[in-house]
Amino acid sequence: MKKIEAIIKPFKLDEVKHGLNEIGVQGMTVTEVKGFGRQKGHTEFYRGQSYDINFVQKIKIEVVVTEEIADQVVSIIETHAKTGEIGDGKIFVYPIENTVRIRTGERGKEAV
Repeated sequence: MKKIEAIIKPFKLDEVKHGLNEIGVQGMTVTEVKGFGRQKGHTEFYRGQSYDINFVQKIKIEVVVTEEIADQVVSIIETHAKTGEIGDGKIFVYPIENTVRIRTGERGKEAV
Protein backbone atom coordinates (compact mmCIF):
# COMPACT_ATOMS: atom_id res chain seq x y z
CA MET A 1 0.00 0.00 0.00
CA LYS A 2 1.01 3.60 -0.61
CA LYS A 3 0.09 6.89 1.00
CA ILE A 4 -0.10 9.70 -1.52
CA GLU A 5 0.06 13.26 -0.23
CA ALA A 6 -0.52 16.15 -2.60
CA ILE A 7 -0.24 19.87 -1.95
CA ILE A 8 -2.35 21.69 -4.55
CA LYS A 9 -4.00 25.03 -5.26
CA PRO A 10 -7.40 25.28 -3.50
CA PHE A 11 -9.45 25.85 -6.65
CA LYS A 12 -8.18 22.55 -8.12
CA LEU A 13 -9.64 20.37 -5.35
CA ASP A 14 -12.95 19.56 -7.07
CA GLU A 15 -11.21 18.53 -10.30
CA VAL A 16 -8.79 16.25 -8.44
CA LYS A 17 -11.57 14.75 -6.30
CA HIS A 18 -13.70 14.05 -9.38
CA GLY A 19 -10.77 12.41 -11.19
CA LEU A 20 -10.00 10.15 -8.21
CA ASN A 21 -13.66 9.20 -7.79
CA GLU A 22 -13.75 8.09 -11.44
CA ILE A 23 -11.11 5.41 -10.77
CA GLY A 24 -12.76 4.22 -7.57
CA VAL A 25 -10.80 6.03 -4.86
CA GLN A 26 -13.41 6.03 -2.11
CA GLY A 27 -11.89 8.21 0.57
CA MET A 28 -9.45 10.99 1.14
CA THR A 29 -8.44 13.44 3.81
CA VAL A 30 -8.40 17.11 2.85
CA THR A 31 -6.70 19.77 4.97
CA GLU A 32 -6.36 23.51 4.45
CA VAL A 33 -2.66 24.34 4.87
CA LYS A 34 -0.32 27.30 4.43
CA GLY A 35 3.20 27.22 3.11
CA PHE A 36 5.65 28.38 0.52
CA GLY A 37 8.17 26.99 -1.88
CA ARG A 38 9.76 28.78 -4.80
CA GLN A 39 6.74 31.05 -4.85
CA LYS A 40 7.94 32.71 -1.60
CA GLY A 41 4.51 34.15 -0.79
CA HIS A 42 3.06 37.29 -2.31
CA THR A 43 2.26 40.93 -1.57
CA GLU A 44 -1.26 42.17 -0.77
CA PHE A 45 -2.55 45.71 -0.39
CA TYR A 46 -4.97 46.80 2.32
CA ARG A 47 -6.04 50.44 2.74
CA GLY A 48 -3.09 51.69 0.75
CA GLN A 49 -0.48 49.68 2.66
CA SER A 50 1.40 46.74 1.21
CA TYR A 51 1.83 43.57 3.25
CA ASP A 52 4.11 40.66 2.47
CA ILE A 53 2.24 37.39 2.90
CA ASN A 54 4.93 34.76 3.49
CA PHE A 55 2.60 31.78 3.42
CA VAL A 56 0.29 30.86 0.57
CA GLN A 57 -3.03 29.02 1.09
CA LYS A 58 -2.94 25.45 -0.24
CA ILE A 59 -4.90 22.22 0.09
CA LYS A 60 -3.31 18.97 1.24
CA ILE A 61 -4.93 15.77 0.00
CA GLU A 62 -4.03 12.42 1.58
CA VAL A 63 -5.11 9.05 0.18
CA VAL A 64 -4.03 5.50 0.93
CA VAL A 65 -4.31 3.12 -2.02
CA THR A 66 -3.06 -0.27 -3.13
CA GLU A 67 0.26 -0.38 -4.97
CA GLU A 68 -1.54 -1.44 -8.15
CA ILE A 69 -3.24 1.93 -8.59
CA ALA A 70 -0.71 4.22 -6.88
CA ASP A 71 0.92 5.37 -10.14
CA GLN A 72 -2.50 6.00 -11.68
CA VAL A 73 -3.54 8.09 -8.66
CA VAL A 74 -0.35 10.17 -8.91
CA SER A 75 -0.97 10.70 -12.63
CA ILE A 76 -4.58 11.79 -12.07
CA ILE A 77 -3.60 14.26 -9.35
CA GLU A 78 -0.81 15.64 -11.52
CA THR A 79 -3.08 16.02 -14.55
CA HIS A 80 -6.02 17.60 -12.73
CA ALA A 81 -4.01 19.91 -10.43
CA LYS A 82 -1.68 21.31 -13.09
CA THR A 83 -2.12 24.90 -14.26
CA GLY A 84 1.37 25.33 -15.65
CA GLU A 85 2.01 28.24 -13.29
CA ILE A 86 4.38 28.50 -10.35
CA GLY A 87 2.85 27.14 -7.14
CA ASP A 88 1.01 24.16 -8.65
CA GLY A 89 2.24 22.04 -5.74
CA LYS A 90 3.94 18.74 -5.03
CA ILE A 91 3.03 15.06 -4.73
CA PHE A 92 4.70 12.77 -2.20
CA VAL A 93 4.43 8.97 -2.14
CA TYR A 94 5.13 6.95 1.03
CA PRO A 95 5.08 3.21 1.70
CA ILE A 96 2.42 2.07 4.19
CA GLU A 97 3.24 -0.91 6.36
CA ASN A 98 -0.30 -1.72 7.50
CA THR A 99 -3.82 -0.31 7.67
CA VAL A 100 -6.57 -1.16 10.18
CA ARG A 101 -10.23 -0.21 9.82
CA ILE A 102 -11.21 0.55 13.41
CA ARG A 103 -14.92 -0.25 13.04
CA THR A 104 -14.52 -3.76 11.60
CA GLY A 105 -10.96 -4.71 12.45
CA GLU A 106 -10.15 -5.32 8.77
CA ARG A 107 -6.46 -5.11 7.96
CA GLY A 108 -4.30 -4.52 4.92
CA LYS A 109 -5.94 -4.14 1.50
CA GLU A 110 -9.41 -4.86 2.91
CA ALA A 111 -9.11 -1.81 5.18
CA VAL A 112 -8.30 0.57 2.33
